[in-house]
Amino acid sequence: MKLSLVFATAISSFFVSATTGFSFSGQAHALNFSGISSPTWGKPTPGSIDTAPIYTGVGSNTFTWGDPNVCPLSTNIPSGCTATDLNKLTLNGNSFSTEINSVFKIADLTYFNGTVFEDTGVESVPLNFNVSFSRPNGIGEVFDFKLHLVNTRNDATDPEANADFVFIDTNLSNRSFTFEGNKYTLELTGFNPDVSQTSIKALEGATTTTAIYAKFKTVPEPATLAGLSLLGIYLISRKKFGQVDKTQRQR
Repeated sequence: MKLSLVFATAISSFFVSATTGFSFSGQAHALNFSGISSPTWGKPTPGSIDTAPIYTGVGSNTFTWGDPNVCPLSTNIPSGCTATDLNKLTLNGNSFSTEINSVFKIADLTYFNGTVFEDTGVESVPLNFNVSFSRPNGIGEVFDFKLHLVNTRNDATDPEANADFVFIDTNLSNRSFTFEGNKYTLELTGFNPDVSQTSIKALEGATTTTAIYAKFKTVPEPATLAGLSLLGIYLISRKKFGQVDKTQRQR
């Protein structure tokens, strides 16, 4: 038992040292990324009840969805009928300069809550950030994400209950780039730079203006992941051997 513990300790010490050195190679000084972002929308995904989705703006920075024609095509609009505009999401990219793991604003977002006839909406829409870097020079990447759209039925008397929502998917992009020997990718952190906020809302017929924030993160290499796995095995082994030794002493 003790021989196995010594072996586990030696293996763990070796890999912890190796992976620690590897993880921080090339990061002795503060890294800085700078450039400009240009967001575009992808082809949306309809929901289970959206049998006739209507949308525009794929490949541009302005996306609309739903059928807003809630009033008859007549000069005599009946009482109680409300003419509204399309649901709309508009993104404007901006320049940035940031360090690794630091939150920065990657785009400004405007969200208008219009009217969606049943069957004409969508459930989610891809969001692609085209990033042109000035540091590191000559690198251009497209980082892909997704926004989820929640459209209410607008049958409540409380305006808050009729509000619609946009949720941001904060998963890491599956695209990465290499700089000074390390791989990096982009993560969207939400709609607030200081606290976790992954959703926004807009009242019916109203506009919400906000921003989307992000940060660049290191992509772990397989060797690093293996070292961390062995570290976990080592810690479990120490706990188990400690329990065995304690039991033997009690006997």
